[in-house]
Amino acid sequence: MSTRIRCEVRDESPVTVVRLAGALDLGTMRSVDGVLTECLAAQPDALVVDLERLAVTDRLALSVFAAAARRAADWPAVPMVLCAPPPDTAAWLAESTACRVVPVRRDCAEATAFAGTAVAPRLRARLEPVAGACRRARELVTDACGRWNIPELAGPASLVLTELVGNVVRHAGTPMLVTLTLRRPYLRVAVMDGCPADARPVTDRDLRAEGGRGLMLVRELAQRWGSAPAGAGKVVWAMLPAN
Repeated sequence: MSTRIRCEVRDESPVTVVRLAGALDLGTMRSVDGVLTECLAAQPDALVVDLERLAVTDRLALSVFAAAARRAADWPAVPMVLCAPPPDTAAWLAESTACRVVPVRRDCAEATAFAGTAVAPRLRARLEPVAGACRRARELVTDACGRWNIPELAGPASLVLTELVGNVVRHAGTPMLVTLTLRRPYLRVAVMDGCPADARPVTDRDLRAEGGRGLMLVRELAQRWGSAPAGAGKVVWAMLPAN
């Protein structure tokens, strides 16, 4: 991180709090973006960003918060809240069309309380890259859809998650973290593995394997899907409509 800006990350489970201090400009915003991305990859229930000790020297740099919030809305569906901005920063945030996607609260306590009200139902499980992983993934979907009263999504979500898990078993070969999150109007399924390589396209051999219809099926069933770096590996996620 740039010496002109400092960051303190505190895990106040289930909320992660990031306290920034120093100068935010177009040069340091990349460092801030990296910290926010790393925090979001840990999939907290919410992310609070404390701006009390932050001096914004270029108002355009505030777009880093809007960009992070938009990414988080797709995956990992984590609400992000800003708090305690100095008066000038608060005025710029209020005037910025881009930053209106990020809630702003008076202090950290208020932001944490607000973030707690926005927490989405979430189910996680760690799976090994073994033959039974796809079956376990389907069981997780059935469990989640039953708990959350969305039985109509059990079928398509099982197919999508089976493809994502099967891809890890066949190509990445690492342990994985499977996450299902209901933040209406979408059910999100995601698989994080320990391999940084991009998700691989389907092959003829894949088509014959269990869960082997590849990302073609994910594209057909999901409203949106994507892949992003996460820690030492990556996460592949998909969003299914849950009206």
